[in-house]
Amino acid sequence: MLILAGFLTGLLVGLTGVGGGALMTPMLLLLFGVAPTTAVGTDLLFAAITKFMASRVHHVHDLIDWQVVKRLWCGSLPGASLCLLAIYKFPTIADGYGFLKMAIAGALILMSFGMIFQKQLHGIGEHLRRTQAEQFKKKQGPLTIAAGVLLGVLVTLTSIGAGALGAVLLVYLYPIRLTPPRLIATDIVHAIPLALFAGLGHLAMGHVDFSMLLYLLIGSIPGVILGAHFSVRLPYQLLRIILAIVLLFVGLKFIATSA
Repeated sequence: MLILAGFLTGLLVGLTGVGGGALMTPMLLLLFGVAPTTAVGTDLLFAAITKFMASRVHHVHDLIDWQVVKRLWCGSLPGASLCLLAIYKFPTIADGYGFLKMAIAGALILMSFGMIFQKQLHGIGEHLRRTQAEQFKKKQGPLTIAAGVLLGVLVTLTSIGAGALGAVLLVYLYPIRLTPPRLIATDIVHAIPLALFAGLGHLAMGHVDFSMLLYLLIGSIPGVILGAHFSVRLPYQLLRIILAIVLLFVGLKFIATSA
């Protein structure tokens, strides 16, 4: 079951750039009964390795926008550092199952709405980019770094957000520059060191199950390579809408079980 879960998650990551933490962490909590901090810590390392395999395929096709990636890292890595420090200083926050479930639910619902209305956000960004080009371009750098901070905190706390929410933010900030394949590739590459850094922080605090991680990777590595190869051939928008609906359902399920 863990190998199958890894394969399906890897396939979605390769196809859409989304689905790592957004699906794996809820599955580990709801289906496999894994402890909250262990689910987050294990999933972060799982996501880092899985997305690294996908990034190699995207790099071959020259789809990665390195300037955007570096801007995101300037915010996400410091944000992850601050969140890890908070978890270390106040471990009862991360250990609280009810708190973590609500944090995950909020992240999933936020991402699902962002994905559903991604086309509208892209339209707003494109309009501003064309009508207020100079002002918009001046704000792109600082806003990208701020988006990175948000992603760093959210990913470190819940292991969710680097793919789905990152893509939503980028489609607004770079509506012309990032085509869908370039958006997927850039989003995936940004997530690798972020997930690895946050995962190593959780590892230092004893939040990683290596046996479970191995089974997940056995399934995810072939899945993500397969998905990355087909990512430029399948209906990108339709896949994201379907995934957004699934994430919304899972988020509401977390809220219902917390009530």
